[in-house]
Amino acid sequence: MADGIPIEISGLTKRFGRVTAVQDLSFRVEPGRVTGFLGPNGAGKTTTLRALLGLVRPTEGTATFAGRRYRDLERPLETVGAALDAAFHPGRTARNHLRVMTGAGGIRSNRVDEVLAQVGLAEFADRRVGGYSMGMRQRLALATTLLGDPRVLVLDEPINGLDPEGIKWIRGFLQGLAREGRTVLVSSHLLSEVQQSVDDVVIISRGRLVKSGPLSSLERDIAPRTVVDSPDRLRLAAALHQAGLEYSEGPDGMVVAEPEPGVVGHAAFVGGVELSALHRMTSGLEDSFLALVGGGEE
Repeated sequence: MADGIPIEISGLTKRFGRVTAVQDLSFRVEPGRVTGFLGPNGAGKTTTLRALLGLVRPTEGTATFAGRRYRDLERPLETVGAALDAAFHPGRTARNHLRVMTGAGGIRSNRVDEVLAQVGLAEFADRRVGGYSMGMRQRLALATTLLGDPRVLVLDEPINGLDPEGIKWIRGFLQGLAREGRTVLVSSHLLSEVQQSVDDVVIISRGRLVKSGPLSSLERDIAPRTVVDSPDRLRLAAALHQAGLEYSEGPDGMVVAEPEPGVVGHAAFVGGVELSALHRMTSGLEDSFLALVGGGEE
């Protein structure tokens, strides 16, 4: 069993000039579990991960592994395996790419064949990476993170671009790593991509934390809502505002923080707004996620 260590983000703020990418963010990622780090594109996920890995300096707060910054770890590659913006020389074979990484990181060379077998690339190890499919590149990126047999895995969008078979494989693989006791943090902008593989979720929007806890708590914590739509959304928005109803724009219309469709319909009637849809939102994980992040991407 691997001895995982927690990831601790405390009061993290990062500003780039006048732009605040992350604002007073705090959460904890536990060992032995797969945690989904979720939010729309532009929510601040990559900035947070880069701060955690020492690639950017926080304006305020800390991002540590059991209280230690990445740069203070004695053997960082044996503690943390990370895949952010993985890049490969297209003319190198997978085996040679990993050999270069072991040499640079002071890792024993026999780990190359071990991780190639672990991610299912052994038979393709001597093929040039330029001829790899997206799924094979994702496996190679994962193999690179595993070279040091790390206690913590930090993966940025590892399922992006994979076919259904690849998605099924990587979900099982991540769960297996967590069962070994490792800490696994996986970022994604889509809950639907990771919901079958994560135990916990950390959801951010516009650089701020909006939810942290077990995946099972996500649906339970969201109050019933109503979906309403109209050919004239501007007038509908005005009618909802006039009635004092809070709403956000979702993929199928306005998502209103009101459980009774009759109340929403009456507000539209008073405003003289024609409706094309009016129904109570069926509670589901993706619906809950969209409600928390304001209905979609920034």
